[in-house]
Parts: sequence; structure tokens; C-alpha cells
Amino acid sequence: MTEPTHDEAHGGALGSRLNWLRAAVLGSNDGIVSTAGLVVGVAGATDSRAALLTAGLAGLLAGSMSMAAGEYVSVSTQRDSEVAALAVEKRELKERPEAELEELTELLQQRGLSHEVAREAAAQLTARDALKAHARVELGIDPDELTVPWHAAWASFLAFTAGALLPLLAIVLPPAGRRLPVTVVCVLAALVLTGWTSARLGAADPKRAVLRNVAGGALAMAVTYAAGTLLGAAGV
Repeated sequence: MTEPTHDEAHGGALGSRLNWLRAAVLGSNDGIVSTAGLVVGVAGATDSRAALLTAGLAGLLAGSMSMAAGEYVSVSTQRDSEVAALAVEKRELKERPEAELEELTELLQQRGLSHEVAREAAAQLTARDALKAHARVELGIDPDELTVPWHAAWASFLAFTAGALLPLLAIVLPPAGRRLPVTVVCVLAALVLTGWTSARLGAADPKRAVLRNVAGGALAMAVTYAAGTLLGAAGV
């Protein structure tokens, strides 16, 4: 009889990986759309490769740093909240262990266990690691896997940079007469890919996600190109 394997990811670990992957896809999507809008807008005003490269690089660096800083602040706040909640739980376990045991029992009952089974499970979990049991069941926190701000910041920085490089290279590498169409085609193709990927990760309808993604990117490029063209015509 074949023994069951346990190589597959469990729910929590799989969910965490999917969240990171989804964040990376969305970060790269932001890099694509924001940088594409910027360079296409500049292309509407001038065909100078130096101006396009300068604007694209500035947008890439500003956007990636902004994403990284924002993610660092956000995740730091989340981690501070988790650490504070764990400290409160640790103090309560020390000061009133019986009340905490009863609380854990009630929480397990709310998940469908009978009182007897919930009480026994709560007692065993408490004996093994009371803080971890309460953190997971009561707070929804895994003390062994607290969020790391620097990891999130670097992930956002790299994801945005990877996405922003595509429209930047597409606008500066081709000859002047082909820059705009090449950039538009490359950006729309990339948006199809990121839209489809994000939908698959979220178990959503890929067609609707792709349509929204492509429409949003196309609108952003159209608006910025129109603005750049008007400014260029006005000699600004």
C-alpha cells in the first residue's frame, strides 16, 4: 500500500506564497502601467531618446522606491500590531491561565467541536505551546512566521522595477518612427499576461481580469499621450 506523501504545501504556507506571488504580479503591473504612461506622455511631446530615457529612469526609480517605502511602512505597522497582540496574549496566559483555557475551548467549539472534544484539544494545545495555540486560533497569527518588512520592501522594489523596465526599453531601443507602436504593443501584451496571472492566482475569471487590465493600461497611455501632444504643440 502506497504511503501518503506530505511534500505538498499546507494551507497556511500555500496561502502565504500565493499572497507574495500575487503582490509581485500586481507590483510589476503597477510598474508597467505607470512607466508606460510616463514615457508615452513624453513621447507625445518629443522624440528625443535622451528625454525619454531620463523620464523613464526617473519614473522607474521614483516608483520602485515609493513602492518599497510604502510596503516597508505598511508591513512594519502590521508586524508591530502582531508583536503587541502576542505580548498581550502572553501576559494574559501568565496572569489568568484558566480563563484563557476556557476561551480557547470556546473558540474551538465555534469551529464545530463538541465541548468535550474542544476542552481536550484546548488542554493538549495549551500543554504543547499555549502562546502559539492562542495566537493561531484566537488572533490568526503564526508566531513563527511574522511578516518581515525588509522582505516585503525588496519584493515590491524588484517587482515594480521588473515591470517598469519593459516600457522603458520598448520606448528607447527602437528607431524614432517605431517607438510608440512598439511600446504600445509590448505594454498591452504584458498587461494581458499580468491580468491573466493575477486572475489565475485569485481563482477569478481571466477574461474579465485581462479586459480590465488592458483597458486601464490603454486608457492611461491614451490620456498621457494626448496630454504630451498638447503640451508639445503648445511649445511647453
